[in-house]
Amino acid sequence: MLRVLMFLIPLALTIYAFIDCLNTPEDEAKHLPKIAWVFIILLFWIVGPIVWLAAGKDRTPPQGGRTPSEWHRNHRTTWVAPDDNPEFLKSLKDENEKDEAVLKDWEADLRRREEELKKREAGGGEEGPKDEGTK
Repeated sequence: MLRVLMFLIPLALTIYAFIDCLNTPEDEAKHLPKIAWVFIILLFWIVGPIVWLAAGKDRTPPQGGRTPSEWHRNHRTTWVAPDDNPEFLKSLKDENEKDEAVLKDWEADLRRREEELKKREAGGGEEGPKDEGTK
């Protein structure tokens, strides 16, 4: 059992540190860019996660009492539901108008073809070979 734990604990720590590093905003990573921390965690899978947890992330809250990630969450542009977003509704209306124009063109072409077919049948219906049957 101890042999298994010798491999599972560093593996679990590596996975935790890797996911924590990926979820950390770029401005909260200390000393190195975030991509460098990812490589350190993955290449040095026993020491890298410990270094990330100890020195890689800014874990002290600022003077305002909120962490930088909380500040970013509150100051992002607000998400608007599609049915309340006028730009999205306008794009749907434009697409609908294009689709209606294509449908009208298609119906006009279909009517024209039907009329041509009726004219051919009415005017030249007897042109085809007649098979009166020879017995």
